Amino acid sequence: MNFRMRQGRATLPTFTFSRVIHFIASLASVIGIAKPRKGYITEYLTKTVMKTDMKTLAAFALLTGLLCGSALADTVNFDDLKAGAPPPGWTASRTGKGDAKWEIVADDSAPSKTNVLRQSGEATYPVCFKNDASLKDGFVAVKFKAVSGKIDQAGGVIWRCQDADNYYIARANALEDNITIYHTIKGKRVSLKNIDTTVAPGVWHTLRVEFKGNKFAVIFDSKKVIEATDDSFSDAGKVGVWTKADSVTLFDDFSYGSK
Repeated sequence: MNFRMRQGRATLPTFTFSRVIHFIASLASVIGIAKPRKGYITEYLTKTVMKTDMKTLAAFALLTGLLCGSALADTVNFDDLKAGAPPPGWTASRTGKGDAKWEIVADDSAPSKTNVLRQSGEATYPVCFKNDASLKDGFVAVKFKAVSGKIDQAGGVIWRCQDADNYYIARANALEDNITIYHTIKGKRVSLKNIDTTVAPGVWHTLRVEFKGNKFAVIFDSKKVIEATDDSFSDAGKVGVWTKADSVTLFDDFSYGSK
C-alpha cells in the first residue's frame, strides 16, 4: 500500500476490499494471532467482516501497519530513569579487565533534558547494551560527549552484540581525532577501517551506524565517514554503547531500529 503525494501532502492509498483483507490476513500470520492453514485467515476474515464499512477496514489496516512499523524502532533518552544506577533492562559491563561505572546522572547540557547515561569508571572497554533489543539489519545511533580521560576520550555504539566479548563497534576518539569500526571476538578487538576527522571534546556529537548483511555505514554528525564489510557476526544481536579505558563519556538519545 503506497502513499501518494498531492499538493505537498501525503494522501491515503486507494483501498479495495480484497486488498484490505489480504493485508490484515498477512499481518495476522506474521504476528501469530491466527491459524497458519492456507486460506484459513482470508476465508475467515471475508465471512466475518463483509458487512463492515470499507472506511473502517481501511483505517484499521493503516493504523495496524503504522503501529507494527513503529514497534521496530525506539529511542531511549534516560530522562524517566532513576539517577545513580545503570538503566534497568541493560547490561552494564566491560570487555576485558577493570571496573566500568555506568549510571544515570543529570546534566544541564543534555540534548534532551535532563538525564544522560555516564561512564566514569576505568576498564579495558566498558560496554552497556540493551537486553531486549535484537537486530540483524537496521541502525543504531547515539549522541555522546567526551568529557575527560588521560588515556582515551572515546564514545561508540555496538551492534549484533552476542555478549560483552563479541560484537561490532564503531567509535569516535577525541584524543586521536579519528573514527574506527571494529569487530570484537572473544574480547579481542580488530580494526576494520579507520578515518581521521576532528572529534571535539566537550561537545555533543551524533554517531550512527547502518547495517545490512555484511555491509556497514558509519555516519558522524550527519556525514557518512566509513563504509566497511565484514562477515564475523551475521545473526541478530543486541545494541548498546561503548567507551575505552578511562574515558568519561556522556550518552543521550540512544536510538535503534530494524530494516
